[in-house]
Amino acid sequence: MKSISLLVLTVVALLLAPSLPAQTGGNTANPPATFKKVSTLVRLPDWLPGLGTLYVDPASLPAGPYLGYNHNGELVNVTYMISSKDLDQHKDWNDLGQKIANLDLKVDHTSVNFNPGHPGLQEPHYHITQWLITPTQVEQEMK
Repeated sequence: MKSISLLVLTVVALLLAPSLPAQTGGNTANPPATFKKVSTLVRLPDWLPGLGTLYVDPASLPAGPYLGYNHNGELVNVTYMISSKDLDQHKDWNDLGQKIANLDLKVDHTSVNFNPGHPGLQEPHYHITQWLITPTQVEQEMK
């Protein structure tokens, strides 16, 4: 079952990459009007090391997209939170990214990371993060 979940995650990450055309960072645009700071919706700090300050449209919870901003207020990532249970049940997501398609973003790379659960999404899940900055910039800026 784990190999199926990993295969599904890989396919999701590959399918999402073309949906966000590539960008080099520096996007200081405010989140779309329907997006709210995650820390105002659930008990999480304003800054999450490794992800930044997150915004999400509450109507898209729990999957997202979550928009991550660095300390300078630049949009640096788009993250989707996909539960392990939904992957194991072969759930489809056919409209991820639809709410941000008009932002004209450029993806540098994608990471897929397991998370055992946190406030707002207690069950085990994966973070599929499309980075708009390089891995070196992630190391430097997202602590």
